[in-house]
Amino acid sequence: MKLTFWETAKAVQATNNWEQWTDFELTGIEFDSRLITQGNLFVPLKGENDGHSFIKNAIDKGAQAAFWSSKDMAPAQLPILHVTDTLKAMQDLAVYYLKKMQPTVIAITGSNGKTTTKDMTEAVLAKQFKTYKTQGNYNNDIGLPYTILHMPDETEKLILEMGMDHANEIDFLSKLAQPEVAAITMIGEAHIENLGSRTGIAKAKMEITSGLAENGLLIIPASEPLLVPLTQGLPQTIKTFGLEQADCQAEIIEVQKEYTSFKINSSKTLFTIPVPGKYNVGNALIAITIGQWFNISEEKIQVGLSEFQLTKNRTEWLQSNTGIEILSDVYNANPTAMNLVLDSFSQMPTQGKRVAVLGDMLELGPDSAEMHASVSEHLNPNEITEVILYGSEMQALHDEIKKKYHENQIHYFEKEEKAALIETLTSILTPKDMVVLKASNGMGLNEVVTKLLEI
Repeated sequence: MKLTFWETAKAVQATNNWEQWTDFELTGIEFDSRLITQGNLFVPLKGENDGHSFIKNAIDKGAQAAFWSSKDMAPAQLPILHVTDTLKAMQDLAVYYLKKMQPTVIAITGSNGKTTTKDMTEAVLAKQFKTYKTQGNYNNDIGLPYTILHMPDETEKLILEMGMDHANEIDFLSKLAQPEVAAITMIGEAHIENLGSRTGIAKAKMEITSGLAENGLLIIPASEPLLVPLTQGLPQTIKTFGLEQADCQAEIIEVQKEYTSFKINSSKTLFTIPVPGKYNVGNALIAITIGQWFNISEEKIQVGLSEFQLTKNRTEWLQSNTGIEILSDVYNANPTAMNLVLDSFSQMPTQGKRVAVLGDMLELGPDSAEMHASVSEHLNPNEITEVILYGSEMQALHDEIKKKYHENQIHYFEKEEKAALIETLTSILTPKDMVVLKASNGMGLNEVVTKLLEI
């Protein structure tokens, strides 16, 4: 980090007499006192716990300075910067740091696939530039400025994931980050409870253009008509991606458990990504478009995509001790995303049977039952022979698929019956079988995945 104490004080407009302390270099910034290392700036945030109460621990860990907004007395032995709001101060410092370091910012949002797209984009850009990306899911008003303030000094391209569950959140993040490139992976139903409709979700995702450079690039899915009227009159270059009638259009050549191969309309090059599914090809098309924007050669883009590392719990293939193949996609879920995963899984070659474990998709609002039931269209008993449903919202899907599945092919469990679910699942799986697990993170299916790996 290239920041001094005095420089930070000016950037956040600290209100106290900070010049009483001799200026010094800061080594980093943390809001979790447990992560503090020698020379860090501590940012005590107010959440379930007030970070100010952990100041002694931060000092013991090596904090050299801290923001302070508490009415309680600040520690006398530590250089302190008084601010009205410590989170806003961290955000203001991030804005200042971006202007100082001047990396090119690439912003990625969408109802599904944004983390995978971020990973793919970073892998492509890293073939030619010093890159840094959002770590984990640090994609909100805390995580995004934290990511900016953690980028290595030499960063040339900064890839920022932008998440939301309410209107105006991405607007704020985009204005903070001022991207040159912005991409929307898809418009699904995630957080429809808060946004009212897919139209509302589309408008919220388009907030990513709020801070987008006028001479920048916006990338959107060709298959999403809701976005078309929202792009009218925008000054930026707009590129579409998809499997048909798109600026960057893919022809899928082969889909296997471990990889997917495809070609694009402007080239004879065969691209291969180390993940399955048509939906992941769409994510790769965004990364290709971004690579082309920055004049990266097709050969480097091809190599970058073939080598990209997927963030854990995103469409992750695992194997149990006995050889059962497990497709774990338990981090988040909405109907569009679940349907895409099921369509892909249904076509995966296997020596045994295919089994699906599907948990509740949360925050879908008043139409939740109808949306859960609609997943039935993507379940075929000839392709996925047994279905385990988990959670109260999945009752609607259970009622729907009874019309085409035999009673002994469907298993339903309430949320408190996770142990029974695991017992049933392990009893029906054999070493040659393949199982997919998909649900919102709040359903805790990662615990089921952990148990499966042990059998």
